[in-house]
Amino acid sequence: MDLGIQGKVALVSGASRGIGLAIARALAAEGARVAMVARNPGPLQQAAQPIGALAIAADLSGEAGCRDAVDAAQASLGPIDILVNNLGGRAGSSWDDTGVAELDAAMAINLYPAVRLSKLVLPGMRERGWGRVVVVSSVFGREAGGAPAYNAAKAAEISLTTSLAREVAQHGVTVNCVAPGSILFEGGSWWRRRQENPDGIADFVRRELPLGRFGAPDEVASVVAFLCSEPARYVNGACWAVDGAQSRSNV
Repeated sequence: MDLGIQGKVALVSGASRGIGLAIARALAAEGARVAMVARNPGPLQQAAQPIGALAIAADLSGEAGCRDAVDAAQASLGPIDILVNNLGGRAGSSWDDTGVAELDAAMAINLYPAVRLSKLVLPGMRERGWGRVVVVSSVFGREAGGAPAYNAAKAAEISLTTSLAREVAQHGVTVNCVAPGSILFEGGSWWRRRQENPDGIADFVRRELPLGRFGAPDEVASVVAFLCSEPARYVNGACWAVDGAQSRSNV
């Protein structure tokens, strides 16, 4: 299938490894001109070079970093047609160690960068009559589970997706999100947990993952690439689970 994004300019946040890197690769493979953003310049440059992507080192936890990233991408590649909000992280692990500070920290690394980056690129998308925004949420944005602050932030990302999609649809712009399940990649949280407790993680896989394995970053990236495509133009305001039936949500 021709995704119709040859020559489109794409900005991917949290792109130096894992899901973000896989998304950057998938979009580049379809002919998009990709800018990859992450905080650490060394690993980012190493990840971007093989796929011919632009590496932009920026701290997206604040307004200035988001603006600098967008400005750098547009100065080098031109107006942004595709935005993938992949940056994320957790704060706290249970309500025993979670309060307002942890909730604020989770919003600052998950929701707020997605809001800021989206607001920076949407005026241009509206003006040109075409754009794609994808937010990487989580199965724990669709249902209870995981760290409470992370859960709340990922649910907020899904709410952002739905409300924003309705506002920009008339301008030829779609806004969607994906909700990955447990995804394994070297250096990621599940990889670290498996190193620390292989028996416990093996039990988790048997108990919680119907396919009997973790997901892979490229399995999420292929769905994101489709949502960024021209054939997906009628998909808007949706949250696509990419979890191998791990989640138990009916919606």
